[in-house]
Amino acid sequence: MQRHTTSTHHHVRNIGIAAHVDAGKTTLSERVLFYAGRLRAMGDVRGKGRPAAALDFMDLERQRGITIQSAATHLRWRDSHINLIDTPGHVDFTVEVERALQVLDGAVLVLCAVSGVQPQTRTVLRQMRRHQVPRIAFINKMDRLGADPFAVVEQLRARAGLAPVLLNVPIGAEGALSGVVDLLTRTALYFDGEHGERVREDAVPDDMSEMVNRHRAALVEAIAELDDEVLERYLEDPDVPRELLAQGLRRATLARRAVPVLCGSAYHNLGVQPLLDAVIQYLPHPGERRVHARALTSDGAREVELRPDPEAPLCALAFKLDEGRFGQLTHVRVYQGTLTRGRAIINTRTGQRVRVGRLVRLHANAMEDVDEITCGDLGAIFGINCAGGDCFGDARERYQLGALHVPEPVIQQAIAPEDKQMLDAFARALARFTREDPSLRIARDPETGETLIAGMGELHLEVYRERMRAEYGVETAVSAPQVAYRETPAAAAGFDHLHKKQDGGPGQYARVVGELRPSAEAWGPERPAIEFLDRIRQGAIPRDYIPACEAGVGEAAERGPAIGAPVVGLTVELTDGATHQQDSSALAFRLAARAAVKAALQEVRTRILEPVMSVELRVPETHSNRVQASLSRRRGTIAGFDREDDAVVIEAHVPLAEMFGYAGVLRGLTQGQAEFTMTPARYQVVPTHVQAQLIREHAEREEQNRRPKRR
Repeated sequence: MQRHTTSTHHHVRNIGIAAHVDAGKTTLSERVLFYAGRLRAMGDVRGKGRPAAALDFMDLERQRGITIQSAATHLRWRDSHINLIDTPGHVDFTVEVERALQVLDGAVLVLCAVSGVQPQTRTVLRQMRRHQVPRIAFINKMDRLGADPFAVVEQLRARAGLAPVLLNVPIGAEGALSGVVDLLTRTALYFDGEHGERVREDAVPDDMSEMVNRHRAALVEAIAELDDEVLERYLEDPDVPRELLAQGLRRATLARRAVPVLCGSAYHNLGVQPLLDAVIQYLPHPGERRVHARALTSDGAREVELRPDPEAPLCALAFKLDEGRFGQLTHVRVYQGTLTRGRAIINTRTGQRVRVGRLVRLHANAMEDVDEITCGDLGAIFGINCAGGDCFGDARERYQLGALHVPEPVIQQAIAPEDKQMLDAFARALARFTREDPSLRIARDPETGETLIAGMGELHLEVYRERMRAEYGVETAVSAPQVAYRETPAAAAGFDHLHKKQDGGPGQYARVVGELRPSAEAWGPERPAIEFLDRIRQGAIPRDYIPACEAGVGEAAERGPAIGAPVVGLTVELTDGATHQQDSSALAFRLAARAAVKAALQEVRTRILEPVMSVELRVPETHSNRVQASLSRRRGTIAGFDREDDAVVIEAHVPLAEMFGYAGVLRGLTQGQAEFTMTPARYQVVPTHVQAQLIREHAEREEQNRRPKRR
């Protein structure tokens, strides 16, 4: 048992590594751990004669060579303590990135030196912006043919809208890559030893002097444009001291106005140590991040700013759950106060008081027992029951933090165990997986009685089917993938509904008055599916019944009137109501709100929404016209067009329903020379003829399900 304390939060960095799939995040993480002394040998994502990567500890991850779940670890670099989370790159597991960024203070964006800014890169950047996370960038794979860090820097500027500041340049290129030049110090860095563990400083090669001076001047000008103090000194003398430049860049990075950029090759052990130095130099410590919470009182709630004070009232967020053989492991970030083993804490959502039996720090799937976790730090609680997003506090103050943004599923399948004797194991697996992964949804089709599993893509669902077979011994049968449509109200409508029931026993009485309307803006994954607004005045509905009304609204939105799809983009404002002294109850108000919203949706009708994907294709120029025509036939719109050598990069928005089987079509159009990636972009209203067809097909299914089954 160890007492884990960091001397001060100024020496703590909570960072994540995020990127497009196959940019080299996990390989980079392995090098970081090795150089920090956490690993004795560097692992490999795909084996290749080395141990498996430490952070890809799931069997499926090692089989597929991809990261599926985020993995946490910790290390020391120089005099700082770093908590690191390696996140998946595949878009199907984007919720792992989302909940990591929710609790991290900074991030490292990894890019491939050849492919540069990809669709998932932009998705990750949107997530970083949503959580206001400062970031630095690492251009990886500088050893590959066609590597061009300057092109990637320009893509960060043009495609991603960032202000990149290049801090080092490569010595050599592709197979001749041998080191990097630090532009701030004008020093060449070489990485000696069997694994590049010794950093050797030397003079800049003569043939690089002019290029280094040019990029050094551009670096100074870029920082001067971003920081007033540097600009003032630059106007006096363009030879700005290195320390002042670093301070100015740090201020601009923390304000998210700049992105320091470094380059190297993690696989070939080049450039990783300067990246770690940059993490300490430019990314924030917990005291430099402003985090607000709602402090709950008997009179309501007030917004407060949390402070990294170990003596302050406790505020810890459960941001991820893992369930294993010995119970639930709850990952927590402590924002304020100190979480101590044996201490009684309060779940502010449920009001339940629990005792912390075991505290651990994580290194992938290994656990290290600790006595306490102080403010600004990450760890895990073993053996308590809670939900993701729950906050823990103490008797002095209770807090709530903002809810996690969970993307809407875009694809669903009917799923069932092949062996009916395995129904219990099937149900346990689904319950566990949905508890661990909020982007995985389970529902029952009321027409057919089938279990529906919905997620972010075919790979997402396939991984959980494989886990069900490997971890629970359940073989499953699934239907063909289907688009996860949504419905949204076409107009606004008021409601005034009285729920009254009297059948000899205790009665039910509840009246709800309000308005239903579409959300103020067109609905997209960045907005909540349902907004419930409590506008009750003078106690027309007692406060105890308001949560029941909100629950009733949620139940009403589970199935829309057009095709039975969930309703999104819905705002419900509750303005008035009435109660009965004996017969009113939470149940009565839940039923009243549900009936009122269902009736209002029937009145205004709903429009059907479909998921639209952001598709990026790299196509030989000779085939680009045919590819664009094929996208147009699939109701796609071209959003961008760029040339790269002898190929063109086409950016398009295409409904997911039109993209099934497109990989084969693209191979045929381009003789197998094109490739594409796609990520969820938004939901949009389907064309009128498509809506009519979907409604007709839904009605036919309902009619077929009503017919008596032949024996």
